Amino acid sequence: MTATTRPIYLDYNASTPIDPAVGAAMRPFLDDAFGNPSSGHWAGTPAKAALEQARGQVAALLGAAPDEIVFTSGGSEANNLAIKGTYFAQNQRGAHIITTAVEHPAVLAPCRFVERQGGSVTYLSVDRTGRVDPRDVRRAITPQTIPISVMHANNEVGTIQPIEEIGAIAQEHGIRFHTDAAQSVGKIPSRVADLRVDLLTIVGHKFYAPKGVGALYVRLAVIRDDRVDVGLERRRRPGSQPPKRGARLRS
Repeated sequence: MTATTRPIYLDYNASTPIDPAVGAAMRPFLDDAFGNPSSGHWAGTPAKAALEQARGQVAALLGAAPDEIVFTSGGSEANNLAIKGTYFAQNQRGAHIITTAVEHPAVLAPCRFVERQGGSVTYLSVDRTGRVDPRDVRRAITPQTIPISVMHANNEVGTIQPIEEIGAIAQEHGIRFHTDAAQSVGKIPSRVADLRVDLLTIVGHKFYAPKGVGALYVRLAVIRDDRVDVGLERRRRPGSQPPKRGARLRS
């Protein structure tokens, strides 16, 4: 490659550049509107308003309610929150997880954590195209199954999993269903009602936002069932919210 040749970037599944519109939306909150969104004074008020506007924008993208959106530091935190959160909230009911052998490490690692805590995990195989058979999901369900976690789109080969079918099976058995939608949101339709999911992970830097930005959709019924107060971000995670975090997520 010569000094005048511009390299071609083809690794968009790993990360995307920041869209200029996203950078422009962030700029005021890097320069002036620096207040803590949880502060009730003049500096915090505009940051809080922007945060809730962004929450509504993310909710609209998914066809969800704003109260169902929890901002996180990225996809790994969102996946950990979905899987570990379900385990700790429901382990009196059972401690069995169903997932696939081709999930991202951000899902497989919390599953292994659950195994170290005494739980059990079924890792379903996939066919030659990378697709899991919903019938295998149904057969793997036991009375102790609490969450099912299957990614929406595979980050390596691009396979779209039959999320709607699996979601119907999960609903039939009253089991929570999580999907890691890092590679699908912003690229293909990802409306939570159509997918029949209870929890859905979003990763900002997969579709033109900066790294360190993510969100977890949590269905309102799940929020009401858990009643866990761990912090300021919708009582789902500890710490203060960065101003305008959600505006960095762009479809």
